[in-house]
Amino acid sequence: LGSPMARALYCSFDPKVYFPERCKPHWELGYMGTYSDDRQPSLNQLLIEPARRAHNLRTVVAGPRYPDELSWPADLERIEHLAPAAHRRFYNSQRFTLNLTRADMRAAGYSPSVRLFEAAACGTPIISDYWPGLETFFELEKEILTASTADEVLRYLKDIPENDRRAIGERARLRVLAEHTSERRAIELEEYVGEV
Repeated sequence: LGSPMARALYCSFDPKVYFPERCKPHWELGYMGTYSDDRQPSLNQLLIEPARRAHNLRTVVAGPRYPDELSWPADLERIEHLAPAAHRRFYNSQRFTLNLTRADMRAAGYSPSVRLFEAAACGTPIISDYWPGLETFFELEKEILTASTADEVLRYLKDIPENDRRAIGERARLRVLAEHTSERRAIELEEYVGEV
């Protein structure tokens, strides 16, 4: 847009609100997001299809506006509305959480959602669709897992040992605590102003 000094100022999270809690995981895989036509194929591929193929896989989808005619697997739990105060507990109640990106954000790249940082802050390992720039926010396969097929998701759920699963979540948590808190964003803004 012609700015002589454009800088990115990404979303952030509050570490006083998002942090690990000691609770037994209730779901193997979960997703939180409002229904959107452009995200639904990815949700079908990366959560619904694995839930259909793996019997007794406890999954959850939280969010409003999903069409009534959608067919959900028997073991999938639906939560229509999840108040913001319940988001931390939701993330902490999953072994893995799924991150899906809107088509326009994928096309633009470098567009992390705040939920990505909030989930990481809880130490919940994230399985995400890939978009350009994701590797600048997290180290792929060490701090975040990427998938494009149901087989990849099922492999993560079945084959990653518990200690490795926890280590992935912990590395992501340390990364967001160092780089994506609200305090860090305020410092970045001050640094940008200082450059002028």
